[in-house]
Amino acid sequence: QVELVESGGGLVEAGDSLSLSCLASGRTAPLCTAWFRQAPGKEREFVAAISWSGGNTGYSDFAKGRFTISRDNAKNMVYLQMSSLKPDDTAVYYCAAKTVASTTVWYQRGGLYDYWGQGIQVTVSS
Repeated sequence: QVELVESGGGLVEAGDSLSLSCLASGRTAPLCTAWFRQAPGKEREFVAAISWSGGNTGYSDFAKGRFTISRDNAKNMVYLQMSSLKPDDTAVYYCAAKTVASTTVWYQRGGLYDYWGQGIQVTVSS
């Protein structure tokens, strides 16, 4: 079992940066980890993912060039650094993880992830 806890959300202005953190506890290795988000009235969507090794990452089109996912396995932490934030980035952001056999894989489909955090609100004002 893995527990995930997100932190770092809040209210920022358009153009600002914000960093989210995801702390994993329990059976923490090996895991690929991803961030998803869900805005009011919209479906959950993929943001970014990172392999256990940290050497393989994937981003949605809206995240490319603005968001960076990284991890520190010694601290059981995964981060999402977001910059040039827009009001459209307003959503609840979720950390998700999946136990994997390979240290280089990551997944975009939310249904493949076994564990989810409670989510954290990010609000970007115009």
